Amino acid sequence: MPEEKKIEEKIPVLDENGHITPGYATSAVCDYCRKAIKAPFYRIKEWDFYQVSDGEKCLQFTIGHASYAGQVGVMLFDFKKGEMLANINKMLILPFNRLHLPENGEKDHEINYHSGGYHMHLKTEGDVRYLSFSAKDFSASITLERKNPHSLVINIPFDEYKTAFYYNQKINCMTACGQATVGDKAYTFDTADSFGLLDWGRGVWPFHNEWYWSNGTGFVDGEIFGFNLGTGFGNTNAATENMLFCKGEAHKIGKVHFDLDKEQYMKPWRIYDDEGMLDLTLTPSYDRTTRTKVLCINNVCHQMFGKFSGTATLSDGTKLEVKDITAFAEHAVNNW
Repeated sequence: MPEEKKIEEKIPVLDENGHITPGYATSAVCDYCRKAIKAPFYRIKEWDFYQVSDGEKCLQFTIGHASYAGQVGVMLFDFKKGEMLANINKMLILPFNRLHLPENGEKDHEINYHSGGYHMHLKTEGDVRYLSFSAKDFSASITLERKNPHSLVINIPFDEYKTAFYYNQKINCMTACGQATVGDKAYTFDTADSFGLLDWGRGVWPFHNEWYWSNGTGFVDGEIFGFNLGTGFGNTNAATENMLFCKGEAHKIGKVHFDLDKEQYMKPWRIYDDEGMLDLTLTPSYDRTTRTKVLCINNVCHQMFGKFSGTATLSDGTKLEVKDITAFAEHAVNNW
C-alpha cells in the first residue's frame, strides 16, 4: 500500500482555495478555520462526541450539527444487561453556528448549552476534561484524564468534490470517574475500570456516506492499551485513522478490514489489516441501534458492544495478546 503521510509541522486544514493537505498526525497540529471553508454552508458538519464506559455500562454526550439540523443529548445504557437507561435528545432545526463549537479540540475551551430545560457543559483544562449534563429526571457529571499524550488526527479529502474534507481527532486512553443519576438511581464510573473517548469532527461531507469504526481502551499486561480503527471516512490513500496506543506512545497501522454479517450483527466481527499487525475478534453482547430522521437527515448506526480478543503488533515489533477488552465496533449508513 502507499506510504501514509505524517503531518509534523503546523499547517492550516484548508488552503486559500479551500483544499486540504492530506495526512495524519498524533496531535492537533492543523489549524481548522471555519471561515476558510469554500463549500456551501449546509454541507458543513461539526460535532463533539464523548463516550464513557466500563465493563457493563456506557454514557454518551453528543453536541453537533449538520448546519440545517443539530443535536444536543445524552444516552446511558447497560450493555451487559441490554437495557437503555436514559435517552435524552434535543433536535435543533437550522442551528448553523449558534452552538459555538471550538476550532481546536485540544486547547483549553468550554462548550455551554442551556435551553428548554437542557443543560450541557463541556470543559477542557490541559489533560483533564469535565463533562456535565442535566435535564428532567437525569443528571451526569464526569471527569476524564488523559494517560497518553498522543491521539489520532486525520485530514483527508472526499472524492465526490474538491472542497469536501474530514478533519478529525480521536482521543482515547482517558481514565474516567463520576456518576449519572436517573430518577433516584445513581450509576457510578470508577477510575479503576472506566475509560473515556472523544470523537472530535469537523468537515464538509458528501450527502451519502457509509463507515465502519471501532475504538477501545483497556489493559494489556498491566498497561493501558487503546486502539482506533476505521474505514469509509473519505479517501484514505494518504492517511488512515488506524492507530494503536500503548505505554504513552502511538503506533500507526495501515488499512484495516471489517468482516461481519450485516444480516445478523450479533455474530462475531473480525477486524484485521493487510500486513499481519492486527487481528481482533469482537464478540458482541449489545446492539445499540440508533436511527435519526429529521429534514434531509436519514441515518442508521449499529454500535456493537462486547469483548475484543486477538493480537496487535506495535511499531517496534512487540506482539500483544489482547484478551477480553470491553469496547465497540459500529457500522453506520448516513444520508445527511
